[in-house]
Amino acid sequence: MNVAFSPPDISEIEINEVVDTLKSGWITTGPKTKLFENKIAEYVNTPKAVCLNSATAAMEMTLRLLGIGEGDEVITCAYTYSASASVIYHVGAKIVIIDTAKDSFHMDYDQLEGAITEKTKAIIPVDIAGVMCDYDRIFEIVNRKQKLFNPSNDLQKAFGRVIVLADAAHSFGAIYKGKQSGQVADFTCFSFHAVKNLTTAEGGAVTWRGINSFDHEEVYKRFMLLSLHGQSKDALEKIKLGAWEYDIVYPGYKCNLTDIMAALGLAQLERYPHILKRRKEIIEIYDKALLSNEIDALKHYGTNFSSSGHLYLVRLIGKDEAYRDRVIEKMAKKNISTNVHYKPLPMHTAYKTLGFDIKDYPNAFDMYKNEITLPLHTLLKNEEVEYVISTLKESIK
Repeated sequence: MNVAFSPPDISEIEINEVVDTLKSGWITTGPKTKLFENKIAEYVNTPKAVCLNSATAAMEMTLRLLGIGEGDEVITCAYTYSASASVIYHVGAKIVIIDTAKDSFHMDYDQLEGAITEKTKAIIPVDIAGVMCDYDRIFEIVNRKQKLFNPSNDLQKAFGRVIVLADAAHSFGAIYKGKQSGQVADFTCFSFHAVKNLTTAEGGAVTWRGINSFDHEEVYKRFMLLSLHGQSKDALEKIKLGAWEYDIVYPGYKCNLTDIMAALGLAQLERYPHILKRRKEIIEIYDKALLSNEIDALKHYGTNFSSSGHLYLVRLIGKDEAYRDRVIEKMAKKNISTNVHYKPLPMHTAYKTLGFDIKDYPNAFDMYKNEITLPLHTLLKNEEVEYVISTLKESIK
């Protein structure tokens, strides 16, 4: 038996949708991208959504939309992938990294409150593995710290406090206290990368809540300018007879989603209820068989939250890196592909160079040192799930 870690689940529905796009004569940003944006907004219960070529682009364009840059600070968590912090670096702001809470994959909210200064403009909480952060707590904190906030443009003034920009790369389809991921944070950025629950091969989206004195169309137009060179018309508008004329409002960026990618997404969205259901079934099988005195796992479902079931994170209780790595090797020899989510940011060369030291993040290190991510995807058969379970149990004896 050979168990892959996270292959894309592509059916005839996706193939037919992409073929239809290829035959349509319109393969870059066009009608299917616009339709996909509408479908995303409808799914997460927001008036608008913007689709871009990655979650990284979505986060960076949001920071740029907000006018965040040199002299500003943005806070994120040590336990995440580089994109959560690299976008802060890209816009010229200072990266502020905080530890996780003890025995948690989520940021330490007490540390978050202490890290907010007069220079803080935004927080990027991370919905790891598809489990959303405690946004009520985060909003309580930013509202308490409102007097420290120094807005520097019209959008920042409209918020009047530190802005919450969710790194929801993992949490499309998750629910927090009755609300969908996408309608909870001020801005929410999703990933549709090949390994995500819903894929467009590469791709992402950003949604937002209501903003005082700004209508949704105005925010949407600002994102469009940012994502396509600052051009006043996209190709879909320019193609209209006699409508070639356009302006470059400012030198913007290039990170639009194409219709080929959107076609994949439209088909995946049609199948998404089944995708979420199957992921939950697999998680329940894992939980029932594995949770013990030796193995703990991130909790995906509770009375007031429901995960998107993106990753299954287990911890080998009381073990260290060397032990964890031996278990990964044993499972690899049995043809089971596993992973580690995540090596904390301060352990990477890029962030060491910026002055971060893992010694300052003991909780994140403790979560990392014995974490293994097991295969979790909709192509997994039940017998393969059972094989993963039995092999892991044998590997930790």
